[in-house]
Amino acid sequence: MRISAFARRLLTSAVVTAAATVLFTGHATAEPAQVDWEAATQALHTATAGDPAAERAISRLLGDARIAEASRDAALPAQPFQIPAESNVGRGGGPGMYGSGLSLNIDGFRFGFFGGPGTIAPNQTGARLDVAWLNLDNGRSGIEQLTEHMDIIADTTIRTRAIDPGPGMIVAAVYGNLWHRWPVPVSTEHPDGFQYVRGDITLPSMGAVYN
Repeated sequence: MRISAFARRLLTSAVVTAAATVLFTGHATAEPAQVDWEAATQALHTATAGDPAAERAISRLLGDARIAEASRDAALPAQPFQIPAESNVGRGGGPGMYGSGLSLNIDGFRFGFFGGPGTIAPNQTGARLDVAWLNLDNGRSGIEQLTEHMDIIADTTIRTRAIDPGPGMIVAAVYGNLWHRWPVPVSTEHPDGFQYVRGDITLPSMGAVYN
């Protein structure tokens, strides 16, 4: 089977991401930039003013102990966010640890998310996953929906379009919900041979990335 150039880049990125997930210790560079999480979270919350869903999501991070305990070393693209997400379904064993946001360099700078039970369902009707971001150095900010995903084994993430946040330290938080699926025997209840579940994020995944 022929694989497109984009799919090959995606597969390479997935390998890099998986390696980063296992090996990442918070030290992305010899002299990593340091993050003031309390100030960064407050700045991101201020930047989302006017978007009720984003404001509500980021407010859950304000004063949370997990923010204070997170590594203060900024990451580089293709590394998971320092603060993972929690959801009502977790990784399939009940509420709790769910997954992580991340930044990617696939045909440009993108944000992504991976995690949850099973795989990401190709149909996301009734769910919406967003990322709010702010470049602390140049003041650029935005809210982007994560919509790009290919229904192939190699694609373990869902991503935003390519954006241009500019150079500097970027803080971001992924929030919302996402459909997952995994194979089960075909039945009246599961005519397509899949079980579906929607993960609703209860604690956004937050990260600081040095672009």
